[in-house]
Amino acid sequence: SGGSTPSTGPSGVATVTAASTKLGMVLVDGSGRTLYLFEKDQPNQSACSGACVAAWPIDQSSGTPKAGSGVKASLLGTISRGDGATQVAYNGHPLYYYAGDSGPGQQSGQGIDAFGAKWFVVTPAGGADTGA
Repeated sequence: SGGSTPSTGPSGVATVTAASTKLGMVLVDGSGRTLYLFEKDQPNQSACSGACVAAWPIDQSSGTPKAGSGVKASLLGTISRGDGATQVAYNGHPLYYYAGDSGPGQQSGQGIDAFGAKWFVVTPAGGADTGA
């Protein structure tokens, strides 16, 4: 497919599912790794590139993502990035990992203000869980 793939990103078709965490129900990938949205993004358009993607690797998919338990399939889709990669999106929010999360169940990226805006975990309803 060409292009560079983040070494932390899954290969193949992505799965997005909902998991119960200390922050409530949030979106995770098929391995249980927390997914985030970036408040600087426009609908279906990522504002994160370069150094941003190194800190916040994209949730990449080779095809239409699969909706797991608790996730609305109608909200799940993909966007085409400027670098040619296909990024999973939910309710119009491109989804990311946080490089500071070392494994499933971690949410170290929650509420971080970086690269011009805040990062939040995503609710199954499709919004940011700001913890408020």
